[in-house]
Amino acid sequence: MLTDQEMLAIAERYLKKSKELGGTKLEIVILHEETIKKPYGNIYYCQSKEFLLTRDFNKVLTGNPPFLVEKNTGRVVSFGTRMRLENYLQAYENGTMSTASNTYWYPDEDRFSSK
Repeated sequence: MLTDQEMLAIAERYLKKSKELGGTKLEIVILHEETIKKPYGNIYYCQSKEFLLTRDFNKVLTGNPPFLVEKNTGRVVSFGTRMRLENYLQAYENGTMSTASNTYWYPDEDRFSSK
């Protein structure tokens, strides 16, 4: 089982990887006060640091869904933005979540997967 600090380190690595893939030059930070702790892991929200400092909507990250770092495996589960988080969590918890090719990120292997 991972500690909160270990899950946070994985979350930060995931954001760095997402930034590289997305091609943004903005610094992305985790909104620590928004973190949701569940028995199976922590859910993180993020935003551009520049937006948080300036409230300049030209610097806001859009389409950045919350994501879960699983406590047992360290796997990252990316949720969408189409529905409320509660709906994604319910689907995750009951095993009915729809997936895409980048829904899961395995930090030890640095790979995305739909499984």
